[in-house]
Formats: sequence, structure tokens, C-alpha cells
Amino acid sequence: MGLSQTLLVYALVCVHLGVSQPFLRLRPSPSDHLPVPELKEDPDPEYDPREQDLAERTLRKKLGSNFDPNFMSISLPAVNISAPEPLGKPGPMPNEIKKLDLNETPYGKRVKVGKKARRKFLQLLWTYTFCPVVYTWKDLGVRFWPRYIKEGNCFSERSCSFPEGMSCKPVKSVTKIFLRWYCQGFLRQKYCTWIQVQYPVISECKCSC
Repeated sequence: MGLSQTLLVYALVCVHLGVSQPFLRLRPSPSDHLPVPELKEDPDPEYDPREQDLAERTLRKKLGSNFDPNFMSISLPAVNISAPEPLGKPGPMPNEIKKLDLNETPYGKRVKVGKKARRKFLQLLWTYTFCPVVYTWKDLGVRFWPRYIKEGNCFSERSCSFPEGMSCKPVKSVTKIFLRWYCQGFLRQKYCTWIQVQYPVISECKCSC
């Protein structure tokens, strides 16, 4: 699924009877902005699920095979929720780096580069331009189930190019299905239930302008 087709969750504010009565509605909308921005939640606890609405057995059944323990957790994970996981090592070298011709300069002059020197230079180049996905556990709040998601971000502590100027940006994402507590109406006339929503997670980053 391309980033332009990724479904994001947005909050809309509705006005009822001339009085500002905000409540959340879920609307899928295409976006290139990942990770998903923070949702603006109605702070009124009346829109929170009750204890009986959080029965794990019932919610697991409703989510079914979409429950992915690698990316979601019911309780606070053992690791610090804001501590990123260790960065991964560069994978296989991409073809665009493998095929670089180091024997020809931009001015057409040929230079001789030994196989060993070429291999070391290309490995150094790939290591420097490699863009790992940094994963951290994020608390989505009580209105999502499971409440915790392992969210991906592109490494951004330095430029990924030489000379500097380019940065790591998301190029691929995977979609995880969560349950969202969704309310229609207001006060005693409101109706709330769990619905399935798509939540995109960055899965690959690339050095880009």
C-alpha cells in the first residue's frame, strides 16, 4: 500500500444546537504524513469506554486475526514506552550502490580502483546512507484497543548523504487493524461501540531529498 493511499484517522468537531459540542468521528483520509499525528481527543470521560466495554476476551474475538503482538500490546510493554529499540544493521546492499562505476570521474577521466578498495568504499557508502526504522511504543489512549502500538519513525539524528543535505524519509508502510471506541450523538442520547480502524506504521525509510 502506497503512502498516498494510506488511511489515517482524523478528528472532526461537530456543533449541536448552537452549542460547541465536540465529539470524535473517524474518517479515513489519504495522507503522505507519517507517523500518524496526535489525535485531538474530547477530554470528556463520558466518551471513554466503561470497564464492561474493555473485556479482553470479547475484544480479542472482535479483532480476530488482526491482533499482532509484534506491533500491539494490551498493557504497558516491559520496555520503556518512550525508549527506541536498538537500530538495525544495514540489510543487503541496494543495486543502485552496487552498480556505481568508481573507475570513471564526472569529467570522463578513468581512474583505477582495486576490487578490495571498491568493496570497502561501497560498504562505507551503504552504511552511511542506510536509513533504519526506529521503533518506539506509543500509548494511543483508552479509546483504542489494544492501547499500545509499536510505531516506526525514520532515523533523523544526522543527514544520510555526503555532502549533507538529504534526510531519511518513509517510503513504505504496513497497516495494522485496531479497535476504536466510536460514539455518535451526545450526552444520554449517544451510542458508542467498538469499530475496526486502519493504523499505518512506517516499515521502510530511504535517503531522499
